[in-house]
Amino acid sequence: MDVTTDAAAPWLIVGLGNPGPEYAGNRHNVGFMVADLLADRVGGRFKRAGRAQAQVVEGRIGPPGPLNRRVVVAKPMSYMNLSGGPVNALRDFYKVPVGHVVAVHDELDIDYGVLRLKLGGGDNGHNGLKSMTKAFGAEYHRVRFGIGRPPGRMQVADFVLKDFSSAERKELDYFVDRAADAVEALVIEGLERAQSTYNS
Repeated sequence: MDVTTDAAAPWLIVGLGNPGPEYAGNRHNVGFMVADLLADRVGGRFKRAGRAQAQVVEGRIGPPGPLNRRVVVAKPMSYMNLSGGPVNALRDFYKVPVGHVVAVHDELDIDYGVLRLKLGGGDNGHNGLKSMTKAFGAEYHRVRFGIGRPPGRMQVADFVLKDFSSAERKELDYFVDRAADAVEALVIEGLERAQSTYNS
C-alpha cells in the first residue's frame, strides 16, 4: 500500500457524515460541518466530483511558499457505512497517497469537543472508518472529534443520529472552528506539531 508523503502530492480532507437535510445537525455529521468550514476558508463551493459519489472543493491552504498545500476537501455522498468507495475513487482521480488522506469524524470515546489527531489504527466501531480502511488500508490520518458516550441506556446508533443538544450547540461553532484549525495544522506543519497543539 502506498503510504508515501510526497510533498507535491495533494491532500484529500474527508469530512464523514450522511447526506440529506435530516442528518445535517447530527453528531455523526460533525465531519461534514468541519468540511463545510474548510471549504469556506479555501474560498470554494462544493461541486459534484465527476464519477465519484462525492462533493468536493479544490483549493490551497498555508502561507505562500514551500508550506502552501494543494487540498481537496470532500464530503462522500454515499451513506456513512459506504464512504470507502467514494473516497478511494477521489484518491485515484487526484493521485493522493494514502498518507495524504485525512478523515474528520465523530468519536464516542472522547469527551465532547476534545480533539485527537493520529495516523493509522483501528476503526473503533466507526462505520465510515471501517469502510475506508477496507477500501485502501488503515494508514491515513484521522482528526477525531469527541462527542462523548450516550447517556443512560441510549443506544449508540440513536445517540450519533441525534442532533447536538442545545447545551452542546452553544460551543459547537467554536469546536468545529478548532477542528478545522487542527486539520490545517496537520497538513501544513505535520502530525507531531499538530498533535502537540491540538491533542488536548
